[in-house]
Formats: sequence, structure tokens, C-alpha cells
Amino acid sequence: MRFVRWCAMVLLAFLGIGAVVGAVPMIAGSFLPVGELMPLSLLRFSPFHSYLIPGLILLAANGLLALAVQWLVAWRKPRHGLWTVFQGCVLLGWLVVECWMLRLVMWAHYLYGAVALLLIVTGLLLWRNAATPQAHS
Repeated sequence: MRFVRWCAMVLLAFLGIGAVVGAVPMIAGSFLPVGELMPLSLLRFSPFHSYLIPGLILLAANGLLALAVQWLVAWRKPRHGLWTVFQGCVLLGWLVVECWMLRLVMWAHYLYGAVALLLIVTGLLLWRNAATPQAHS
């Protein structure tokens, strides 16, 4: 079970750090004249006119939450497996909505889709293991 826990922590770190790194320019680009990092034309089918709100959602839902869940997993806090499943579902929901709003699917969506599914599987395994009597292996 150590391997599963380690995998969950690596996936959560990858997601959390990647989401923070991606969200910061989205948010900053809404306030600073840094040029167009991502074309605003991508948002034409969405309710957004800038990347500020999507950036804030990305930062909170897939950045800070993933890093908080990683902390829960690292310290084996109660329900850390369920939190890992929840983070995988949040990521999967983000991807579905993003692809629908952008009307675009790229290689990164497949990569993060795999991360979401792996988070769900590892979270279920961690949750199942925590429910058994010899939970801390």
C-alpha cells in the first residue's frame, strides 16, 4: 500500500503544482499587460470574457485543493482516500467542462484525464485499505 500512497502523492503534487503554475498567469494576465498568453478567442463559447474566473477556479479546485489533499495523504489523515477520490472527480469535472466550453480537446486533456482516473483508483484503494483492520501498512 506504500506504493499506492506514494503514487497518489506524486499525482497530487503534479496536479497541484501544475495547476498553480497554470493559474497564476491566467489571473495575472487579467490585471497586467503581459500580452495574450492564451488567445481570448478560446473563450468565445464560454460565459467568460477573460481568464480571471477560470484561473481562480483552477487555482482553488485543482491547485490548492490538490496540495491540501496531498498533505492529508502524506500524514494519513482520516478519509484521505476519499479526499483523493474527490480530487480526481473534481479534476475530471474540470476537464469535461473545459473541453465543452472551449470546444477543443488537446493532448493535455488526455494526460490530465489519466491523472484524474488514477487519482480515483488510488483513492479507492487507500480508502479500502484504511477500512481494513491492518490499515497502516
